[in-house]
Amino acid sequence: MSFAFVTTLIEIVSEMLSFTFMVRAIVVGLMVSLCAALLGVNLVLKRYAMIGTALSHVGFAAMAIAGAVDLAPLTVSMPVVIAAAFLLLRMNESSKVKGDSAVALLSTSSLAVGIIVISSTTGLTLHVCNVMFGSIFAMTQADMYLSVALSVAVIVIFVLFYKQLFAVTYDEDFARATGMKVEVYKSLLAILTAVTVVLGMRMMGALLIASLTLFPALSAMRLCKRFLTVVITSAIIGVVSFFIGMVISFWHELPPGTSVVAVNLVIFVVFSLTGFVKKAL
Repeated sequence: MSFAFVTTLIEIVSEMLSFTFMVRAIVVGLMVSLCAALLGVNLVLKRYAMIGTALSHVGFAAMAIAGAVDLAPLTVSMPVVIAAAFLLLRMNESSKVKGDSAVALLSTSSLAVGIIVISSTTGLTLHVCNVMFGSIFAMTQADMYLSVALSVAVIVIFVLFYKQLFAVTYDEDFARATGMKVEVYKSLLAILTAVTVVLGMRMMGALLIASLTLFPALSAMRLCKRFLTVVITSAIIGVVSFFIGMVISFWHELPPGTSVVAVNLVIFVVFSLTGFVKKAL
């Protein structure tokens, strides 16, 4: 790495941090990325990896309805997405429509409802693109404070109930046999995921938010085997990939969500190749 490149990189980061909206975006993005990466390990191992996509589409529909009736998007979308998370959980356990079918049903239906509402009111404007693909300009100071507070709450709850979430994820039947209230902790995981998805939608958009829970966990699993090691590695990957993605986005004037996804993809490929070589040796 040349000295000129390092100097240029420092200048770019310094320029980024000189803009208030970029500072807000980075602070919230790093917190949400950390939450998503931590929860992502549980979601991937429980085969709930695509739940983030379904919940983000529900959030899109909720935000569309909130805009149509002139209500605060976060106020409407948060309880609606949490309710959708519980619905997915129940459908996966007791309904005839399970797994990826339940996710696809809720995802496509919500997306259709959101587009219909927007088309009937404000029309398909630039705002829709911001909701679908994310926008760093959508983050106000009030949004930043609320997002950071909720992100801290998610992280604290995850740490406090780490052992229980691990037990439910690793062997649900054994956890139930030991007297653990499995349904309570599965519901807790659903709530934490729903909150994280809603917070991340402003930054990543409804179509890309699932990548924050999916890629870091999968990348960490390519090299690490122990659950705790995977969780820690996933958290590091999530935070680092988001920051690098934001730098690339600012440097080359690209949408932040797509840049973050691209960085995550590169990291996943590198970790996969490294894991393959490690096994071969």
